Amino acid sequence: MASITPEIKPSPTSQQIPPDHLNIMGYVDRSEVNGPGCRAVVWVQGCWRQCPGCFNPASWSFAPNQLMATDDLVAAILADSANEGVTFSGGEPFWQAATLAEVARRIKTQGYNVMAFSGFTLAELQGPMAPPGSQALLAQLDILVDGPYVEALAIQNPTSPVSSRNQRVRVFNPALVDRITWASDQMEIHVLKDGSRIITGYRGQAGLLD
Repeated sequence: MASITPEIKPSPTSQQIPPDHLNIMGYVDRSEVNGPGCRAVVWVQGCWRQCPGCFNPASWSFAPNQLMATDDLVAAILADSANEGVTFSGGEPFWQAATLAEVARRIKTQGYNVMAFSGFTLAELQGPMAPPGSQALLAQLDILVDGPYVEALAIQNPTSPVSSRNQRVRVFNPALVDRITWASDQMEIHVLKDGSRIITGYRGQAGLLD
């Protein structure tokens, strides 16, 4: 089997994204399959890893997709009273770690919790080769699901919060220890105002569909 951890490469995003903006693939409110409770979900654009069997291959490209100002993203998350937190997914959130850390800091002042899915392991994110801003984002997280998706280790279990056996749920906020109740083997369909759909959850591919 190929190595789970590819060489960590430099982020290509810094020259493509204006200051105080994120390059995202999609956004929804009120998801219940991407962390505890109802929450907003931000799928960032860009991932070097390109894991076989990835649920979301449309997120691999680092080319600008939807450039969203941090002010607008924070306002969107706070605008829906059903959201109790936000989950950063992707793509790879830690390639835009510094900007996501600022989003997280601002919504946490309003009592929200913050979670992220990452293809990096926690040890990699704490190490010297981690993407810029990784420590700042880690400091804001209440929950991290770390490790790449490995198709040969896939879990298809309606009670599992992770998609492959190598992945781990890291709970940094003790208040959320008993709330690891979402399951990767579920699917949601969100219909947006323009009629497009975001499908998320197990093999949902989180893609924007016509």
